Amino acid sequence: MLKVVIGLGAVLVFCIVLVTLLGYLLPVRHVASRSIIIRRKPEEVFALISNPQDAKSWRIGLQKVDLLEPREGRTRFAEVTEDGTITYEVAEVKPPVRMVTRISDSKLPFGGSWIYEVSPVPGGCRLNITERGEIYNPVFRFASRIFLGHNRSLDKYLESVSRKFGDTAAPADGVAADESAN
Repeated sequence: MLKVVIGLGAVLVFCIVLVTLLGYLLPVRHVASRSIIIRRKPEEVFALISNPQDAKSWRIGLQKVDLLEPREGRTRFAEVTEDGTITYEVAEVKPPVRMVTRISDSKLPFGGSWIYEVSPVPGGCRLNITERGEIYNPVFRFASRIFLGHNRSLDKYLESVSRKFGDTAAPADGVAADESAN
């Protein structure tokens, strides 16, 4: 029995070391981009996504949004989900075509920005979101890449937008955007 326990312990330690090493081999930064076509005007979609205080009424999994004191004139807010709280700041707003938000909590094991782009298409508009993320913890980096996927939160957000407008648009690959627009 002791040999079995020692053997299981050795396998567990090996797995932890392996996951950590593989996590270190993965890049800290990643880019993911997803989009949907919505049968709405760009102004309607932009009004929805640029209003964080009302997001709880339509976002899947969002429990609460707290508006925070602006910093250097930038809107700040904290989103609360079952996974915890993330503080964001709005880095750029160009209605009705572009918005950039950034994670502004340096204590998290991840960071980065989301670039929202709304463009007209026949019969509606395309909402394209690019995540330019960083995952600092190698174990979390491994789990995010292998088990969760970088598109998961983007798809969940886009599905919420689609559902809010009574649509069933499925997220598709998007076009990666730069954080600083020209």
